[in-house]
Amino acid sequence: MTPTNVVFDIGNVLVDWQPHMAWPELTEAQARDFMDRIDFAARNLRGDNGERFSDMAAELDDPADRDRLTHYVSRYALTVQNEVPGSWALVDRLIARGVPLHAITNWSAETWPKGLTSHPRLGEIFETLIVSGDVKLIKPDPAIYRLFCERAGLAPEACVCVDDKAENCDGARSIGMDAIQFTDATALETALTERGLL
Repeated sequence: MTPTNVVFDIGNVLVDWQPHMAWPELTEAQARDFMDRIDFAARNLRGDNGERFSDMAAELDDPADRDRLTHYVSRYALTVQNEVPGSWALVDRLIARGVPLHAITNWSAETWPKGLTSHPRLGEIFETLIVSGDVKLIKPDPAIYRLFCERAGLAPEACVCVDDKAENCDGARSIGMDAIQFTDATALETALTERGLL
């Protein structure tokens, strides 16, 4: 079956996510050092899976680190100020061609509303939207892709997932979806055109 539905990841596919920007009082090097010190990547994934950042901050020994992580949610809009170049033009072309669009995103339920405020079209263009923090499943767990297919009423083979992470593409493929690893809008345009979607 040729895919007829496009299932987007959002962070670093449609929206440029720069988490170090949540701490403007720090230089970029200082912010990245802080993130490395507290293993922000792992904690962020826990947030994507439904945990609260305030609870994770309470685990930290250093009071300054606790304070910084606690403020991540309130400053989240600073991390998603920009769109990924070229991606939204492809979205508009897909919409113009009548291609159904959906999304599965690893995104905290705490910060998702701030993402919507910064990029309101995210709440308008998708026929089916799965936010990991709401469902407490994260990519690349095959269960989140199965949940999407169930909610959307679609066979996996009818869908092509677009994601910047190879492991998430593999997760989609594991249940029978097609997948495109996103690198930039030009390469995505080519991949979608090859599938007859653009």
